[in-house]
Amino acid sequence: MSEMAVWISKHSNNNVETSDVAGNKISRMRIRRFYSNLFDQPVIEPKQQIDAMSLLAEIEVSVKRKRRTQKSPVINEDGVSPKKKRQQNASLDFIDSEESMEDNGNCSGSDDLPCASSSSTSSSSSRFTDTCNSHGKENLPKRCHQCARKDRLIVVPCCKCKEKVYCIRCIKKWYPQMSEEEITEACPFCRGKCNCNTCLHLTGISKTPQSDITKDEKIRHALFLIQSLLPSLKQICDEQSMEMEIEASTRGISINSCEVEVEEACCFDNERVFCNNCATSIFDLHRSCPECSYELCITCCREIREGNLRGGAEEVVFCYPNRGYDYIHGGDPLEATSESDNLMGQASHEWKVTGEAVVPCPPKERGGCGYSRLELKRIYPKGWITDLKVKAEELVRRCPRVPSQQDCKNIGSEMLRRAACRADSDDNYLYCPGFREIMKEGELMHFQRHWANGEPVIVCDVLEQTPGLSWEPLVMLRALCDCMDFKTGSKFSEVKAIDCLACCEVKISTPLFFKGYTEGRAYKNLWPEMLKLKDWPPSANFEDLLPRHCDEFITALPFQEYTNPKSGILNLAVKLPEGALKPDLGPKTYVAYGLAEELGRGDSVTKLHCDVSDAVNILTHTTEVLMTEDQCSKVEMLKQKHKAQDEREGLCSAQKDEPVDETWPEQFDGIEGTTFPGFSSEGCEESGSALWDIFRRKDVPKLQAYLIKHRKEFRHIYCSPVEKVVHPIHDQVFYLTLQHKRRLKEEFGIEPWTFLQKRGEAVFIPAGCPHQVRNLKSCTKVALDFVSPENIHECFRLTEEFRRLPKSHRVREDKLEIKKLTLHAVNQTVKDLEDLMAVE
Repeated sequence: MSEMAVWISKHSNNNVETSDVAGNKISRMRIRRFYSNLFDQPVIEPKQQIDAMSLLAEIEVSVKRKRRTQKSPVINEDGVSPKKKRQQNASLDFIDSEESMEDNGNCSGSDDLPCASSSSTSSSSSRFTDTCNSHGKENLPKRCHQCARKDRLIVVPCCKCKEKVYCIRCIKKWYPQMSEEEITEACPFCRGKCNCNTCLHLTGISKTPQSDITKDEKIRHALFLIQSLLPSLKQICDEQSMEMEIEASTRGISINSCEVEVEEACCFDNERVFCNNCATSIFDLHRSCPECSYELCITCCREIREGNLRGGAEEVVFCYPNRGYDYIHGGDPLEATSESDNLMGQASHEWKVTGEAVVPCPPKERGGCGYSRLELKRIYPKGWITDLKVKAEELVRRCPRVPSQQDCKNIGSEMLRRAACRADSDDNYLYCPGFREIMKEGELMHFQRHWANGEPVIVCDVLEQTPGLSWEPLVMLRALCDCMDFKTGSKFSEVKAIDCLACCEVKISTPLFFKGYTEGRAYKNLWPEMLKLKDWPPSANFEDLLPRHCDEFITALPFQEYTNPKSGILNLAVKLPEGALKPDLGPKTYVAYGLAEELGRGDSVTKLHCDVSDAVNILTHTTEVLMTEDQCSKVEMLKQKHKAQDEREGLCSAQKDEPVDETWPEQFDGIEGTTFPGFSSEGCEESGSALWDIFRRKDVPKLQAYLIKHRKEFRHIYCSPVEKVVHPIHDQVFYLTLQHKRRLKEEFGIEPWTFLQKRGEAVFIPAGCPHQVRNLKSCTKVALDFVSPENIHECFRLTEEFRRLPKSHRVREDKLEIKKLTLHAVNQTVKDLEDLMAVE
């Protein structure tokens, strides 16, 4: 007898027996019991499971052949119809019910055995009913809807659709949260949560919950949007008018007496035009070289005339040497090699105006030809922006002003969550409603009240309103691989993950990465290895690769007026015309390992940074990974080793006497919100999975000052100390540990909103609020960017900050194109409002 057959005989009842292909007598009933519980046996290895399944399949085939021969001989062309044959074969499935009755005395003796009596109320009575329909007529044995296999021994039918069945193995593997009774009542397909390969690529299953918007509400939203964007529209018009006046002056004509003719640039709707100097998006007026096609935005033109060009700072390259594995883990570094300086920059080249404010093409070292004159060009039709401003002002003048969002009623304490302990502050509590509450009338006003103040918002239980599709990474990976051909799918055989200790990319096979997600990984010295995938899968079109998950995510989004990427009436990102290139705002998935204990070095974190747009982040899946006792002891020893290394390098003590560098933000002077204005963990439950810290906008200058003062106490790539920074927030090189947050409050009197995010919670982050995240468990999050009218001024301010960063900086490119977005949003909203007001 084979090894697996011995195991089956050892772990089964010995009453009823049959013979396998080798003549070994094995209980058919025991085979079924073993088959359904196979994957619950901790002593069976994966290879043994496969061997066992193969053996059981052979036995099953042999038994069926034998009984067919005994009960109804197979006759090919002797008058027996195929239907009769199928009925005979289907009836064999009831034999095991009789064997179970003989073995146990009643149906309930084993949860894995079917019951022959149709009147039984046992949970097992719902199994194998695929052989009879509701009228008692026998049908063909049905395939499991999940795995599409027809040879599964135990299946659970659905009484709702009366068509789908799911085998026990697939239920345990892919729907562990559902009981057999629940599947009998309504199968995963009927509930809209089936994750088989076919259903994972269907669309339109999830229905977005939207309240009906009345005509008055549409008018109110449109007016609110125009009123919010009008100051930005006026700013754009003023900048354009100033450049037109300069152009008229250089031509020797009066702009009041003669309209300046500006040549139209050759530009297509599906084309993006960027300034060659500062990388800011060019949306209309700009200057272009007729010889080399060098293009310059009008902001850079103005700064050149003023002799203070801030945009397009010279490239800065930071060198973080790799001092070896031992150094990263607290040991001695490798011998220093002859590398370049830590901070390198290119030499600047003079660029001045000539004559009457004429801007020449820059020298070749800056990318131009060095001798031609830059000519003024336009993209939009002549006078289009000015006319748009006049229309918007007229509509605002004609219509009543939208009431202030501050006028809404007070919020109950059950919808508030304490996130800070600031003295004399009224914003220590964050608005935290449940998904059911936000669907009530008036809750949008509550959201707008807090959102207009630049406060984060947390919405709980957003996944409860979805069908319940699995967000387990392996399900997503299966859906992803199923839509790939061999050539494309080979790219996903491995992933580029970020090693949180070395802060650099590492290649790892996809199965190993996701195994570490559920089981954890460690270096050879047992220090936890924290890996994360950012923006996965690596494609700009999440909807095409994972359509069901995309639908599920959009269904879960709270406050659809702002967040819906296709129909959000207050989302500026949806106002772009058809055919125009749209910014990549997501959805994007982030998969990361996590650990509850703060390691201090190599934690699974998203370092402190600031986004140019608003964002909503939903935690869709978590898995807790625990360290063993031996690993905990080793980690404590390594922490002491890290501490000793910090002391040797002078990184552990606060340098309180070191003066704050007052010169670093000079290139950011004049931008609103960057000048100085004159850790509490309360409320954090143990069930949280991600620790968030979000700073107020008005605290940003003090936060920057702290980071500059203590920059040498932080480590970045290859655990090298941070010597220099360009911008302490936009560089994304700092993570404030609990110790640093305490010192920040002691020295500068500020603290962030700190809270834990649970599975199914959506976190809204306003544009311009620096934030950081640490994963306490393995987490899968899905994020979406959007642009709200309340924060349009922050988008403008951050875009201006980004253009002043050095070339090749990670956030320098103007991906949002906020000025073009503003123009199209006002234009579309004006059209919509005129149509609404015209309909009586």
